[in-house]
Amino acid sequence: MRTRNAILVSLSCALALAIGGARGESPNLGKPITPADLAEWDIDIEPSGAGLPPGSGTAEHGAAIFADSCALCHGDGGKGGVFLGKGAPAAPALVEDKKINGIDESTTTIANYWPYATTLFDYIRRAMPWTQPRSLPDNDVYALTAYILAQNKLIDAKLTVDAHTLPRVQMPNRDGFIPRFPERVPSK
Repeated sequence: MRTRNAILVSLSCALALAIGGARGESPNLGKPITPADLAEWDIDIEPSGAGLPPGSGTAEHGAAIFADSCALCHGDGGKGGVFLGKGAPAAPALVEDKKINGIDESTTTIANYWPYATTLFDYIRRAMPWTQPRSLPDNDVYALTAYILAQNKLIDAKLTVDAHTLPRVQMPNRDGFIPRFPERVPSK
């Protein structure tokens, strides 16, 4: 009986080791990520402007892009989209002249809610147009950013927006937030 139990225990251990060894083998799916592969997705923009790409744009150039690519959803001049029907909400207004009177769902326009102008660039670059995210060249993203900021009267419409000028734009509600990562907040 003891010999039989010893053989069963030995076989169980051998089987467990064999299964464990099989699990350790790779199924050879995928490939290791390279720094070049990662760089394509490492596109975050800090409030300080760190991560902004080369390029520039003006509100005038942005107006043409907005009319072609954005107005269908966000309305003429960014004043608010049209209801698309069957539960599809209208795209939000990007331009409003409401003054901040506390933060709620009615104050989520660019000028009233977003604390940093670099966030606008980052969002447009990542998510717009919603049918083809990440399809806009950086110069077009700068131009759209300039157009939206100019429409909100946050910058002079003649200003060329680039990696140097964009982080300097002071958003009206910049101090209305408690930063999650205070060490990343640019000094004034």
